[in-house]
Amino acid sequence: MAFIELDHVTKSFRKGEHLITPLDDVSLSIEAGEFFVLLGPSGSGKTTLLHLLAGIDRPDAGRVVVGGQELGALDGGPMADWRAEHVGYVFQQHHLVPVLTAWENVELPLHLFPLSAAQRAERVALALAAVGLVDRADHLPRQLSGGQEQRVAVARAIVADPPLLVADEPTGNLDHASAEAVLELLGRLHRERGKTIVMVTHDPKAAAHGTRAVRLDKGRLLAEAAR
Repeated sequence: MAFIELDHVTKSFRKGEHLITPLDDVSLSIEAGEFFVLLGPSGSGKTTLLHLLAGIDRPDAGRVVVGGQELGALDGGPMADWRAEHVGYVFQQHHLVPVLTAWENVELPLHLFPLSAAQRAERVALALAAVGLVDRADHLPRQLSGGQEQRVAVARAIVADPPLLVADEPTGNLDHASAEAVLELLGRLHRERGKTIVMVTHDPKAAAHGTRAVRLDKGRLLAEAAR
């Protein structure tokens, strides 16, 4: 079995009097260790798919299986525990806590685990070293560039060493140089650490950093995308 399996997944929601279906009978397999890219315009269902993979939302129909775990079988505390251990999420907007330093932002997820202060410090140092920001550990988000903020967000996503990283338009708010640096970082995590990465983007140039790209449009997967 592949590391990620979506089996005839449908997800809908109501917006006023209209029924919106961002995912319509989607089936997809992603192998462990892939850097998988989902291309598509705004509103095509890309973020909805990421939310299902991360256990943030549930499908209306079909099955979502990650690492052998059917996510529909989990709820509440067990789902939160699974997500903390298995998924690192990189958002477009960074979502760093403005009053915390880079070090403290990266450390936050580790408070969910039974680790000592020394164990947390070791993991944070390794994560910041991986993204090249050890020298910015004591800086607040407002003291960092946009690219540095996103690299802190990547460090926070990997600090618990989850097998799956999901990235939602991680370069959407960055200048070209910063975007390339973040994409190279994700590529390095894939190559050197064996992370399975699922990234959504509307940018074919960003998609070129992945190992496979598929296009999603109007809730349906299309043919494998040219990159």
